[in-house]
Amino acid sequence: MGSLATHFTASLFLVPLGIRRLLCSSSLYLQNPSQYRSKLWYFSNPRWKNLDFYALVIALPIASFADVFLFLTFSGLPIYRFAFLQRSLVFLFFWVLTVLIVFRENFDHLLIHESLVFVFSAILFVAEYSVIGKGINGLGEILYEWLGGLTLVCAACCLYLSIRPTAFFAEFLLSSGIVFKGTWSLQAGLSLYSDVFSLKGCHKFLTDVVCDLEEDTLRGVGLINLLFVGHAIGVLTTCLVLFGILSSNWNLRYADGTGSLLSEPDLLHEIEVE
Repeated sequence: MGSLATHFTASLFLVPLGIRRLLCSSSLYLQNPSQYRSKLWYFSNPRWKNLDFYALVIALPIASFADVFLFLTFSGLPIYRFAFLQRSLVFLFFWVLTVLIVFRENFDHLLIHESLVFVFSAILFVAEYSVIGKGINGLGEILYEWLGGLTLVCAACCLYLSIRPTAFFAEFLLSSGIVFKGTWSLQAGLSLYSDVFSLKGCHKFLTDVVCDLEEDTLRGVGLINLLFVGHAIGVLTTCLVLFGILSSNWNLRYADGTGSLLSEPDLLHEIEVE
C-alpha cells in the first residue's frame, strides 16, 4: 500500500542516491581501473557534501515510525495492516545498515568487515522484495512485480560485490538499479494514485486498479511493459552518458577519485608494516 506522496518521496531519495553512487564509483574506476574497489558509501569532504547520507539517516526511522503508526490505527483488511508493520521493520533495518556504515567509516575498519555489510545489504533488499506490493492485485500487481525485480537485481549486485568488490560492472548495475527503482517507483505512484496518469478504461478500487473489460486489461498490461522498457532505456542511456562525460572530463570527477584515499588492502598493508 502507499500513495503518490510516498512513491514520490522514495523516488526523491533513490534517484539522486543512485546517480551520486554512479558518479563516485565511476570516478574511482577511471582513476585506476586495476586498483578499483567498491565502497559501502562514497563519502566526501567537506562533510556537508554527504547531505544525502545524513538525510537518509534521519528519514529512515521517521518512515519506520510512520508505518508503525499506520499499523496501529489502520482499520482495513489485516493483510494491509500487517504490511505496514513489515515495511516498518524493513525501514528500520536499512537504518541499522546506515549505522553500520558510519561505525565502519569512523572506527575500526577491521571490526566490521565490508563483505559482511554487503551481504547484510543483499538480505535487506530481499526482505524489501518480500513486502513490495503485498496485498495488491490487478494492474498494480504488475507494476510492483517489476519494482520487486529491480530490488532483486540490487540484492544480487550487493551479494556479488561481497565476493568480488573489484567488479565495477556489479557496482554499475547496482547504481543503475537504484536509479531505476526511483524512476519506476514514481511511475507506479503516478499510474496507481493519480487520475491524470491513470490507465485508460481502468479505475481504482480500494487499493487495486481494475479494468472493466478484458481488452482494457490487456492494453493496460502492454502499456505498463512498454513503460518499463522505456524507463530501462532512459536510465541505461543516462548512466552511460554520465560515465562517458566523466571519462572525458577529469575536473568533473568525484574528489576522492582523484585523491590519495587508501583502499582497504593498502590500509591493511600499512598496518602490517607498522
